[in-house]
Amino acid sequence: MTAKILVVDDEPDLEDLVRQKFRRQIKDGSIVFGFARDGVEALSFLAENGDFDMVVSDINMPRMDGLTLLAKLQEEATKFSTVIVSAYGDMTNIRTAMNRGAFDFLTKPIDFADFETTVRKTIAHVEALREARARQAAAERAHASLSRYFSPNLARSLAADANALTPGGERREIATLFTDIAGFTPLVESLDPRELADLLSGYLEGMTEIVFAHEGTVAKIIGDAIHVLFGAPGEQPDAATRAIACALALDARAEHYRREWNARGVPLGVTRIGVHAGPAIVGNFGGGRLFDYTAYGDTINAAARLEAVNKQLGTRVCVSAIAAEQAEGFYGRPVGDLRLRGRSEPLRAYEPLAAEEFASPAMAAYAEAFVKLEAHDPGAVAAFAALLSSRPADPLAQYHLKRLLNGAAGTEIVTL
Repeated sequence: MTAKILVVDDEPDLEDLVRQKFRRQIKDGSIVFGFARDGVEALSFLAENGDFDMVVSDINMPRMDGLTLLAKLQEEATKFSTVIVSAYGDMTNIRTAMNRGAFDFLTKPIDFADFETTVRKTIAHVEALREARARQAAAERAHASLSRYFSPNLARSLAADANALTPGGERREIATLFTDIAGFTPLVESLDPRELADLLSGYLEGMTEIVFAHEGTVAKIIGDAIHVLFGAPGEQPDAATRAIACALALDARAEHYRREWNARGVPLGVTRIGVHAGPAIVGNFGGGRLFDYTAYGDTINAAARLEAVNKQLGTRVCVSAIAAEQAEGFYGRPVGDLRLRGRSEPLRAYEPLAAEEFASPAMAAYAEAFVKLEAHDPGAVAAFAALLSSRPADPLAQYHLKRLLNGAAGTEIVTL
């Protein structure tokens, strides 16, 4: 590194002596010197050249002496490393300077070999301070990044409970949701790294803000996928209500964000969301330096499967009947009885809807068609076809009509 040193002294010949003694270092760029005649001039110089590392200052100078300058420099956020120069016998001032924060001192007349040794020692100290500040800044950036995605309610719980980090878990009734962006892996391969970072940071920031607004806990973020818990670590009797409301808000945010990036020529896919409720084991499943506050169990697996099944159904949000029944004021249309991988019994699922959409004529027509489907009524084909004639962009109705035309019957769906 290049050491930048400001020499503050009112002796007219000192600048020439310094330049002569350090001519080799000045020439090779290892040291850059600045010069000032007193404390006032030094402060003005440093205000314009804030990247200097070290100040070497005489004590006795006009307008502002070295001790006053030292006190002023200690008030600065950068706290320049200061070396005080004084007469050999003036130990009182030297002691005062060291007490005020001077790093070292030199005596007059200046021994330039001692001067060079002191410069090397002080610059090594400055380098160590810079490295420490860089490590601190990196730690602060990492903390800020984690804080962006780490649920405030989880943070408060962990901070307040002395036993919160004890390895192990507890069985709780929760609601949970998973999100994932369709086609994200091939999209990653096509984007510039900076553009990908911009896209992903904006997406995750917006999505986690919505989670936190609904007082959810972000259990995991893996790439573009988010796993959210409700009812843990704190009790939330309305966990299912919160989870479904959060899913609808996440869907609206993700769709808006997708359209923004599509308009910029980036083919960002839809976000798929699955919601389920039930028992799970939640807690800290690590220990020591590493821990992972998360949840395990069939409830978690089923929520993940519900997120994935959206691809097959053409939907964006899929909510289990269990979560829907626990939620207050739920509106939605039945998707079918899903045979999810890993489950022996089918699970009824719904596509959640806003109240105004649920009350629309199209949803009434869908409900009638679904009743026919459930009853194995051959008229279900005509009912879904009629719905699509007035609402051709309904992917769920398209899915059921295609099933019926391919010989399927009833509401049970084997998921892929």
